[in-house]
Parts: sequence; C-alpha cells; structure tokens
Amino acid sequence: MSVPNWEMFDKRATAAEKEIVYLKEQIQWLHQNITNNTSQTVPDVNKEEFEKLQQENIKLKHRIAILTRTIEAERNKASAMSNTSQSNIISINDTLCEIFRKAITAAYPDVLNPPVIVTTSNNPKFGDYQCNSAMPLAQQLSSSGNKVIPRNIANNIMSKLEESPLVDKYEIAGAGFINIYLKRDFGQLVLSNWLKIGEVLPPYVKKKRVIVDFSSPNIAKEMHVGHLRSTIIGDSISRLLEYLGHDVLRLNHIGDWGTQFGMLIAHLQDKFPNYSTVTPAIQDLQAFYKESKIRFDSDEEFKKRAYECVVKLQAFEPNITKGWKMICDVSRKEFEKLYTRLDIKLIERGESFYQKRMELIVKELESKNLLEEDNGRKVMWGEKHGVGIPLIIVKSDGGFTYDTSDMAAIKQRIEEERADWANAGQSLHFQMLESCAKKAGILKSFHRVHHVGFGVVLGEDKKKFKTRSGETVKLIELLDEGLKRTLQKLKEKERDKVLSEEELKAAQESVAYGCIKYADLLHNRNHEYVFSFDKMLEDKGNTAVYILYALTRIRSIARMAKITQDELRKHARDIPISLEHEKEWKLAKVLLKFPDLLLDIKKNQAGEIVKVHIGRLLLTEATAMVLEKCFTLLGLKPVARM
Repeated sequence: MSVPNWEMFDKRATAAEKEIVYLKEQIQWLHQNITNNTSQTVPDVNKEEFEKLQQENIKLKHRIAILTRTIEAERNKASAMSNTSQSNIISINDTLCEIFRKAITAAYPDVLNPPVIVTTSNNPKFGDYQCNSAMPLAQQLSSSGNKVIPRNIANNIMSKLEESPLVDKYEIAGAGFINIYLKRDFGQLVLSNWLKIGEVLPPYVKKKRVIVDFSSPNIAKEMHVGHLRSTIIGDSISRLLEYLGHDVLRLNHIGDWGTQFGMLIAHLQDKFPNYSTVTPAIQDLQAFYKESKIRFDSDEEFKKRAYECVVKLQAFEPNITKGWKMICDVSRKEFEKLYTRLDIKLIERGESFYQKRMELIVKELESKNLLEEDNGRKVMWGEKHGVGIPLIIVKSDGGFTYDTSDMAAIKQRIEEERADWANAGQSLHFQMLESCAKKAGILKSFHRVHHVGFGVVLGEDKKKFKTRSGETVKLIELLDEGLKRTLQKLKEKERDKVLSEEELKAAQESVAYGCIKYADLLHNRNHEYVFSFDKMLEDKGNTAVYILYALTRIRSIARMAKITQDELRKHARDIPISLEHEKEWKLAKVLLKFPDLLLDIKKNQAGEIVKVHIGRLLLTEATAMVLEKCFTLLGLKPVARM
C-alpha cells in the first residue's frame, strides 16, 4: 500500500489557508469602508461605490467558501489515507476542533476567525469533552450592537454538526456549553489497531529537520551534576521529536579547542616528551588539567609556550595535533561510558570542527559591515544596537571566541544541515546570538529557534548540589550511588530471593537510572529541584519506581494467564477489547488521549487460572503498550520482573 503524500496535502491546505487569511483581511477592509460610507450623511454617500464594495464583499466570501471546502477535502483525503494505511493515530482534540470549526463557520459565515474551544471534561456527567465556543462567540457578535444569548448560539452550532465516527452524542448544558460523548466503538477500533500492529503509532505532524544540543562538556574535564539536566532533557526532547517522525540531529557541542589545549599540550610535552611514539598514561585527565592550570597561572615561560602551542594547533601542526587528538580520545571514552549507562545516543561535534568556518564567518560579517572596532576587538551587535552585550567575534590578539564558533555553528546548521528548528544555548547569550544571526541574514523568518532553559539541581540542604568537601558532584559518582542505593532497596524488599542474578541487575539499572531521569523530568523544567535519592526510590506516589512497577505488574497478568504478547495480538484480530464496564471505558479514554481495570481472573483452590477474560486482558496489553511508549520517550527502560 502506498504511503500518503503528506507533503502534498500540507502544501495544498497551507496555500489555501494563506489565501483565506489574505481574503479575510480584504473583507475587513471592505467592511470598514462600507461602515465609513454608511456613517456619512446621506448626500455624501456614493451609492455606486457602496454597491461596488458590497459586490466585492460577496465575491470574496464566495471565494473563502470555496477555499474552505478545498481545505476540508484535502484534510479528509489525508485522514482517509491515514486511517487506511494505519500510519498514524487520531488526535481526538484536533478532530473535534475541526468538526466544530466547520459547524461554527456554517452557522456564522460572516464571523472572521471564530473561536473554536474544545476542552477535556473533568466531570463525566458533562461528557468526555466540551465545546465552549458559544460564550466568546456571543461576546464577539454582541460587540456589533446586537445582544445574542450563548445558549441560542449553541443551538445554532448544534444544528450544523454532522455525524462523526468519534462522537456518540452532543448535548447542550448550562449557559451554552456543548457536551461531547465519545463512541465506545471508536475506542475499540483504535485500541484494537494498536494491538494488531503491535505499536502505539504517533499522530501525524509536518516533518522538520531539528537539531538538539546536549550536555556540551569540555575535554579534559569530568562531567558533573551540572551536565545532568541538559543531558536528560535533551534526550527526552529528541526521543519525542523522533517518535513524531522529525529528522533529529542530536549534537554534543564539545569544548575541544582554545587556550586550554595549548596549556595541556605544553604540559604533555614536558611530562611525556616521547608521547608521539609511546601513548602516555593520562587516564586521570582532571588531575592532568589541574597540574597544567597551576603552571599556566604561575609560570610566565610556560604560559608563553602554551600560547605558542595554541597557534601551532590552529595551524594543524602534525606533532601538536597528535597530542591534541590523544587528549580528546581519552576524554571522549570517559564521556561515552556515561552516555552508554544512561542509554543516550548523540553525535559529537567539537569547536575544532568550526575552525575554518570561523575564519569564513568573520570575513562574511566584515564584508557586510556588521563588525565594530572596540578597544582592538571586533564586536557585533544584534538587531537593536546597544541593547544587551555584543558578541565578541575577534579578540584584540586576533583570536576567536566562543561567540565566533557559535555564529559559525548556527550558520553551518542552517545552511549545511538544512535545519528548520534548532534547540540550544544559554538564555541571554542565545538571545543575542539569535538576534545577530537574523541581522546577518543567516536566520530567516521561517527558521524556528528555541532556548530550552532549566533550573539548577539542589542538594537536600536546598543549596547548590555539592559534595561534603564543597566540590561539584561528579556525574559518574552520582550514577554509582544510584546503583548502590537501588540494590539496597531491592534487597530490603527481598527481590534478590525471587529474581535471578541477571534479573536483579536489570532491575537495579532500570530503577537507578530511571529514578534519576524521572525525578528531573517530573519537575518544572524552569525551576530548581532538590535531588534526593530517598524520595526518588520511594515505591509510592509519582516516582519512577512506582510507575515502572505498575507496568511490570500489568505485564505479569498475561504471564499468569500463560498468554504471550504474540498470542494477544492474534486474539485482537477476532476478539473485541472489553469496554462494556464503565471503568474499562474510563481507562480506555485515558489511553485514547495518548496522542493528545485489570484482568478479570478467577482461580481454583490450587491457584490455577481457570477462566481468562481475553477482552479485558487485551485492554491491559493496550495499557502496557501506552506506558511502554511513554517510558521510551522519557528514556526509562522497563524490565519484565522487579
């Protein structure tokens, strides 16, 4: 079966929508002219001009009606192909919004951009969803001088609503709310499709090329707790975008260039003079870095040699380059250990990658007269000159800065990687970088750039998370501590007596890394949060332990019934999911919200299962599939037994 040409539908619908916006603006202008004409005294009214405006108004509205039908037809084609190919799942909210948009437009064709408000109902007495458009629409209509009752508007909208495979019934309540009740048949169909396919499919979105920046550690320095949030948040964002079908480039912008490397290489030359032929034992790069930094700060002769090494490195002198690569490789292996443990995949791209591109961006900015002299430096202001802090593009000694590499990086991502959307940066710096990139013509209006900010991690004393000695907590030590505490918890629960050694290790890693990730993602991204292993490892409440265990228990139901997942998928072809009970339907409606009770078992006295409610078991499997997908997007790794 052919794959739907979503790009074609997008282009047709978008073009029609743009034309509608333009035509509505024209109608507004015409309305204004008509109003102005009719407000004049009778002798001044130009009847011919007035009639001409009215005729033009009618033509434009007719054109809008045609375009609206065009959009609807294209969307219906896309929806039909989507359902046929089973390539996406339906967003209930979007579908209901479209149903009501159509009804409101039919009921009130003269209203420009009518409010379409569909919300989830918190009380089952008022339906599963509600359309709350009548009240704001009444205000909009009453502003012209004719008072309209919201309930009458709701009745008019109801009269234009068409049948839908999603909706069982509509009813008007209160001042003019329209309650919406979903069809159970629809719920059964969607959940059955998930089971038949064996996957919870994503809703359709327009695909984009997205670049996400991650931890950005520095070579020769160990990753610490400060790298935790950008790593976890970046991974979760990437997982979500990838699941939706976007082309995601996960980048780790490594600090592998600059003065510190001259310092490190000069120290390497002194400590291991034969490093070009014998690989030195510099596994403790952190200590090696501290040694070189002390010399750099206290020894002028050493500092001079360090700067000379920087110049040679930037000129790619072979012997110096070999030392640089050696240092980078040792550091890179340490980073990789951490990323492997956290199940994070990314592509490293150091500042060294942009060396030649930095030279080119400086020439480009100079040719556009965008650089200003400032005490021997060359700086660049954003679109609002004098606002904020300028980017330092060239230092007074002729060297480049982080600002230079960032400008080269954003140009490379837009022009070479063809990115539509980029996520990166530190807040204030990012704003200035974005402004300068727009001024230089690198970022266009259609490019989307986002700074994903986050709060700091605090210790249980509510202060910046540090060791007892006051040093920054190393990330590797944090993960090790998580493993240690998780194993203690599992043994307290005597899980070591029922799990094999392999199962215990899998559970230990799942819970340890899962609780660290989930605790980070659980909190408001922009706020600080207190890091507490005791709270993370609680088996009650909103914790990784609780939700991971919930999935494990759901999966165990099928195991107890001696039915495999493959067998359940086969049953889904001819046995309907059980949604007869109100609680089953309530659970199903929660699952259906994913894009936007357990097994009824009876046992004999020996504890053997004698009756299996396959329909309800299918519901538990659909629940498990949704939970699994959610865990995948958060970067949590469930286990079969805990």
